[in-house]
Amino acid sequence: MNPLNRRQLLNRFGMGLGGLALSEMLAADSGSVDRGILGGTHFPPKAKRIIYLFMSGGPSQIDLLDHKPLLNKHHGEQLPDSVRGGQRLTGMSGNQSSIPMVGSPFKFERYGPAGATISELLPHTASIAEELCVVKSMFTESINHGPGVTFFQTGSQVPGRPSFGSWLSYGLGQGNANLPSFVVLITKGKGGQPLGAHLWGSGFLPTRHQAVQFRAAKDPILYLGNPSGVSASSRRMMLDRLKELHEHQFANTPDAEIQARIDQYEMAFRMQSSVPEVTDLSGESEATLESYGPDVKTPGTFAANCLQARRLAESGVRFIQLYHQDWDHHGGLPGALPKLCKETDQPAAALVKDLKQRGLLEDTLVVWGGEFGRTNYCQGKIQANFGRDHHPRCFSIWMAGGGVRGGTVYGETDEFGYNLVKDGVHVHDFQATVLHLLGIDHERLTYKFQGRRYRLTDVHGHVVKGILA
Repeated sequence: MNPLNRRQLLNRFGMGLGGLALSEMLAADSGSVDRGILGGTHFPPKAKRIIYLFMSGGPSQIDLLDHKPLLNKHHGEQLPDSVRGGQRLTGMSGNQSSIPMVGSPFKFERYGPAGATISELLPHTASIAEELCVVKSMFTESINHGPGVTFFQTGSQVPGRPSFGSWLSYGLGQGNANLPSFVVLITKGKGGQPLGAHLWGSGFLPTRHQAVQFRAAKDPILYLGNPSGVSASSRRMMLDRLKELHEHQFANTPDAEIQARIDQYEMAFRMQSSVPEVTDLSGESEATLESYGPDVKTPGTFAANCLQARRLAESGVRFIQLYHQDWDHHGGLPGALPKLCKETDQPAAALVKDLKQRGLLEDTLVVWGGEFGRTNYCQGKIQANFGRDHHPRCFSIWMAGGGVRGGTVYGETDEFGYNLVKDGVHVHDFQATVLHLLGIDHERLTYKFQGRRYRLTDVHGHVVKGILA
């Protein structure tokens, strides 16, 4: 019988976990950028990175991107049973004795080659219509915020699965060895539904694939800087000794999480120099700052985060997730929606223009949207400052750059804005399409956990070829 060498023993022992961890250690020691489990894309990608502008709360597509004049004509009339079709309503409006339709109080015009209908609340978005693919036919099963946001971010309505950015980090690795592959930015001081760390967590994937959240503070990342009196050389010495201890622990207990801990300490050390550089906006021209709007110089605003996202994309970060809360307008929509649009419209459009001007839009996919839409009827009694309930049956998002067909409108809803009529796009279809644009076959990026192979799209999803350039 031939004796086993150390590598063979590790590969056979513990279902191969030892061999996997050893491979990761060797890759880390090589000093090369992590290329991910795939070692490259399945086919040539159209996009190298994604900036996802998530409007948490459910923006009203009827008041922003999917104009329905018929609702204005029949304002105050009951939603026909033939349109509703017995579909369930949320508990917030399901017990209403009256379900009156409500037209949008905002004006719409057509923009771009496809004549996309865009509200007067989004004048800057309208100015980039030729870059946009407006998808009017999104739909989801989720009817409440928690499951809805989780579904878009992880492919499951139940928390615990790896997030979108974590899957990309696992599959493709880093674009810059000195920065994380997945970064989260949250608009400071917003209310609305809370955002949990599970939305950008790594789930059952190794923890090094979870997002790093940049804060709106002097120190964007907590505990990254050296304590007073500790020099860079002292920190380096400390990390070297700590790594030796971890490697000693690993020799006795071959746990992949030990290597993940080593990786995180080393990444933190490298980020001590890279993060201050990438978060320093002082080198941006006045013209660039002005294009993002008056809030750009205030840390933590959506405008500042959009500019930060461009800088991160420029530096090789693969997935940049922005969250902007408070789009949940069960009441007070005519007063609240213009304020939200004022905060986000100019920065989002400026981001697309800035990327294009720098030659980055071609391989950067920008996505704007929420977890579902809003109803065509009023929640509660009709009043001047009315609200709309959640509506998962059909809603709108937009995409730009990164291989999507600009200047187009995809999908169609009925004349009441209640049901899909043409080319529905499910959440899993959206996820499969984004992965396709990044050069990944969504069915082939998997991870075996508890005896089953998982993927972002679960067992569903089709690439939406109609939006591809």
